[in-house]
Amino acid sequence: MSGGNNKWRSAVLCVLSVSVLLPVIALAEGVAPRAPNIVLLLADDLGFADLGAYGSEIQTPNIDGLAASGMRFSNFHVAASCAPTRAMLMTGLDSHTVGVANIPEAIPDEQTHAPAYQGVLDTNVPTIAEMLQAAGYRTIMTGKWHLGLADGERPSQRGFDRTLMLADTGADNWRQRSYLPIYAQANWYEDGEPTTLPGDFYSSEYLVDKAIEYIGTDADAEAPFFAYVAFQAVHIPVQAPAAFRDKYLQTYADGWQALRTARSQGLADAGILPERLQGLPMPTTPDWRSLTPEQQAFEARGMAVYAGMVDAMDHHIGRLVAHIDSIGELDNTIFIFLSDNGAEGSLATRALGNRADAPLGPFRIWMRWVGYNTDSETLGERDSYHDIGPAWASAAVGPLAWYKFFAGEGGLRVPLVISGFRNGQSITSQTGGVSHALGWATDIAPTVLGLAGVQTSTDFEGKTLIPLLSADQPQVRGDEEGFGYELGGNKAWFQGDYKLLFNRYGDDPQWQLFNLKADLAETRDLSESEPERFDAMRASYDAWAEAHGVLPVTAEYDQRQTVFTKGLRNRPGLLMGLALVVLIPLLAVIFLVVLWFRRSTSA
Repeated sequence: MSGGNNKWRSAVLCVLSVSVLLPVIALAEGVAPRAPNIVLLLADDLGFADLGAYGSEIQTPNIDGLAASGMRFSNFHVAASCAPTRAMLMTGLDSHTVGVANIPEAIPDEQTHAPAYQGVLDTNVPTIAEMLQAAGYRTIMTGKWHLGLADGERPSQRGFDRTLMLADTGADNWRQRSYLPIYAQANWYEDGEPTTLPGDFYSSEYLVDKAIEYIGTDADAEAPFFAYVAFQAVHIPVQAPAAFRDKYLQTYADGWQALRTARSQGLADAGILPERLQGLPMPTTPDWRSLTPEQQAFEARGMAVYAGMVDAMDHHIGRLVAHIDSIGELDNTIFIFLSDNGAEGSLATRALGNRADAPLGPFRIWMRWVGYNTDSETLGERDSYHDIGPAWASAAVGPLAWYKFFAGEGGLRVPLVISGFRNGQSITSQTGGVSHALGWATDIAPTVLGLAGVQTSTDFEGKTLIPLLSADQPQVRGDEEGFGYELGGNKAWFQGDYKLLFNRYGDDPQWQLFNLKADLAETRDLSESEPERFDAMRASYDAWAEAHGVLPVTAEYDQRQTVFTKGLRNRPGLLMGLALVVLIPLLAVIFLVVLWFRRSTSA
């Protein structure tokens, strides 16, 4: 959307001019104020410092425009993997409570008997879409669902009137094609039925196209809409149109350490952090200077693709905002933007050979089989396959520790923007502000329903964030109120300014205690200096874990390995094909060697 900030400034001026008259007119005519439209925008694997409004060098003017007219949150947390976060957003309940303690592809066999580890959203638990639908809302969903594909589990059966959904963990952004060999195809559905994507498909563009289509051009004054748009950006494979990528081709030449420093400064300049922080060096980040010039150039280009993918998502969000404005609904629409977890930094595809100079292995054979390449010149374009890896992911979260899958702040802390208008009045009392209140993924559902004015009997585990928007209230949780977290054996307990943390990394992982207010980068373990607090928080976590049916994982458990083992076990035909691709050349070599040996000995 060109001139996004100006459009939002105009909306603010409009609000100022009519805010006094609207209540008078409503009272005079006996007309009740109309419930607001609500748009929930969810990015996938977006890092804490990836937005301009959070100090990034990536151009995100439309999201920044929302931030300038609303509230940014500096202390909001989600799960470190996609489906558990999505389950909490949809229900306001902990992911274990609703059966999605982990993504289904990563749940080990020994946990699948437990209610908390089903990997699909419990169909007996109402979603916010069902609650809003019952209250008269039109409900719309486009994008990644990943909360169930079977009958009764699809979003079209969970309260959404119109849906375009991707059932899987991810997919190609240019074609209807799986991004991992564990899936035979990319499972896209429209209104509950299998669908075919258009030939000119690009994920961010098409998801917004469909959202615009479902919202329509003539908004029904009696039926507000709830639109949930769940982007694929910036999930693997990292792909972006060349025009967006090329803006950043010279941006990342100094490497990931330089970017991490710049992002840390940017967060401070944007008011998200009180000052620039020095994060701990991550063991998965090599020295940029150890790379060859060719490797540096490839990595810098890959990060440019990532930036372009974020930029493209923002561009299409601007189109959605512009459409809502064009139908006269912008002054009664609330936007909520966040990410489902921190930046993707796992070695998942890199360890399997997702690099041009990687040895020929099963993953590269599969990539070639389905038509993927890692060519530098066209990186990110159609048929390209790329992921940024752990070093860039550490930079994308600024000074925070770790990234996706881990329980460090880089995996759990994400950007959150809440902005917009209800009947012409801004929902925030101080536009462009920053809230430092501790927040959790379960807070979104009660916040959405509260903003919509919908009463429900559901006993949410989350807290509404509305008091942070409309009054000078610093927190929605008291210092004694905490919440727990577990995913794949990584664990945490949040309480007040403190965080108890257990990360499964290294030979001997241990519980640690951090004061996040004083040490956001998690550099100083307080477990020995504050033993009483440490013991009390351990007891609180243990009680929470027992109440929520948390199960342990074995010391050998590896989330990435489990995903591929379980996935490939369900595709014996693919395994046979890959085996033959490897075996036939090997047998041919053996045959030629034997033939040469026989001829040599007979001579």
